[in-house]
Amino acid sequence: MTSLDERAGRRCHNVLNPLHSALYFCPELSEELTTLGLTDRSAAYFAGRSAPMGAVGPGTVAATFYSFSYDLIAKHLPAIWQTVSPEAVLAARLRAADATLRRLLGKEVIASKELAEAAELAIRATEACERGARPLYAAHADLPVPEEPHLALWHAATLLREHRGDGHLTVLLGAGLTGIQAQVSHTATGKGMSPRWVFATRGWTEEQWADAQRELRERELLDANGELTQDGVALREEIEAETDRVDRAPYEHLGAAGVERLTELATSFTLAAAEAGAFPADLLGKA
Repeated sequence: MTSLDERAGRRCHNVLNPLHSALYFCPELSEELTTLGLTDRSAAYFAGRSAPMGAVGPGTVAATFYSFSYDLIAKHLPAIWQTVSPEAVLAARLRAADATLRRLLGKEVIASKELAEAAELAIRATEACERGARPLYAAHADLPVPEEPHLALWHAATLLREHRGDGHLTVLLGAGLTGIQAQVSHTATGKGMSPRWVFATRGWTEEQWADAQRELRERELLDANGELTQDGVALREEIEAETDRVDRAPYEHLGAAGVERLTELATSFTLAAAEAGAFPADLLGKA
């Protein structure tokens, strides 16, 4: 391609993001944080993802994570910072990322010139990311870039994930979707987290889920069977298109050829990670 396709950034993000998010589904992070005294899986997640912001409380995490129950967050924050410091969590997170990628990709891929090339391209894309109105990205952007290529790639994937994510939350807010409504409507597309995993990791109850479905039915975005209506499909498509727009800068900076190459490389790494069991088989879906 000679010019940047309007969905090129989304496609690139979709294959880069799993290289970051696999960390939260693999055992290495929990193992690292368990040694520091965080034995609860949710506590480990909240600590691992929020640590760049410092010893924040539940309000900050609820605002920046958006689709999690405040009650679940408040169960763990700020208490976890009495057990472990953000600095110790960041060091543990990087060790876990190292171990996770080495296990999922294998030593040959880790040492390959293709992985080094992908890291270089991804880091170059992050040069155009903007801190304004992106608190979770901005906190991560203040962290140093690791020297080893596979960790530099993981770091860049993290920055690009949080940059897009912060923009996405602004779009969701503009669309009038609360955190749980956003989760319900995303799950209804078939591409979001399954209800079982939502209940297990996001802290919402089945009653709260049913209430959100009712509210979306009142807006004629869901039908009686919990499926997206025509208006619901259109809204989700508009949300993704607007998210593409506010997240366009890094990929324009990298350029069409660079985005195409990074997408190609990241696809191969993500497929290898998935085949190695990076994610639960029932993670996504409507059921």
